[in-house]
Amino acid sequence: MKIETLKDLIAHITEPRRTNFGNIRHKLEDIIIIGLCTVICGGDDFIEMEDFGRTREEWLKQFLELPNGIPDSDTFRRVFERLNPKELSQCLANWLDVEHRKRSVVAVDGKTICGSANAEHKAFHVVSAFVTDNQITLGEIAVPEKTNEITAIPELLDLVDIKDQIVTIDAAGCQKKIAEKIVMKKADYVLALKDNQPELHKNVRMYFDSFRNEMESEETLDKGHGRMERREYRLLTDISWLEGRKEWKGLKAVGEAKSTVYEKDAVCEHTRYFITTLTDIKEFGNAVRSHWAIENNLHWSLDVIFREDAARARKDNSPLCMNVLRKTALSLLNNARYGRVSKKRIRFMAAMTPELMLNVLFGIKR
Repeated sequence: MKIETLKDLIAHITEPRRTNFGNIRHKLEDIIIIGLCTVICGGDDFIEMEDFGRTREEWLKQFLELPNGIPDSDTFRRVFERLNPKELSQCLANWLDVEHRKRSVVAVDGKTICGSANAEHKAFHVVSAFVTDNQITLGEIAVPEKTNEITAIPELLDLVDIKDQIVTIDAAGCQKKIAEKIVMKKADYVLALKDNQPELHKNVRMYFDSFRNEMESEETLDKGHGRMERREYRLLTDISWLEGRKEWKGLKAVGEAKSTVYEKDAVCEHTRYFITTLTDIKEFGNAVRSHWAIENNLHWSLDVIFREDAARARKDNSPLCMNVLRKTALSLLNNARYGRVSKKRIRFMAAMTPELMLNVLFGIKR
């Protein structure tokens, strides 16, 4: 990845400041790039963006013009409050130039930025499309609250390239229009089935309860941390018995995933059901397992590594723009990881060592 490419892409972002008074002292590309570098190095707010810039000013001049030096914290705050988060997200995603595998799992799910609420609005709920193989966020869209995910998911799918991919969504997204949108985008889907589709869920569950032992299954076994988990997957492609199947675009099979966890003296079982366009049981099982990466590798990282819920940016677009910067930083850190070095430790090392900061920013693995 090249800094010139990022600058060119930032040039297409709508300038949020008033340009007709001739008082813009700092370039938009400088503000965004310093902000991203700050987040990579462990910074959380606009004051720390100013601190990072002043500390690393000579280093930053290697690839930024900085015509009037480093912006102050108020400049960073005003810009990120007014910057269009959708444009920022698309710009940074294009810069990452994501090349996911020919056949990848794209998990779609939402997360509430708990600390983003203020007197004017509720906490933002952000729905993301996350490539589980290389842990890259393809795009995100904000909604006023979690209940709006159903309307936001089709809009998000319009923003990202999912052709030939497998899209996984939890039960909230098990909707006919969402299934149709995925098929129209020439992708496959695995949609979790729960009581929001009560009749369909009931029929699928009853069928598996009656004929489960007659079906072939695919099993996996995971051990570690004092626990063992066995997963059994079953996929039924003959769904001629299923009422309403033609109402779901592209529907070819229904699936079951049964998880049995052995921990000390306790045994816990959990069974989930799905509708899907897939007909290969191995592909189905992998998609179901992979979906959890959006919780474990994206949402968990934002909360624990980047402390997103404790973030103080609350006004206007600043919580959403900071969310985009964190996800971009996370993608860069994932690309730069090596061995058993944690992302938290790489952030610390990048803050101390400019050379490592460049490695992370431009995708150069150590």
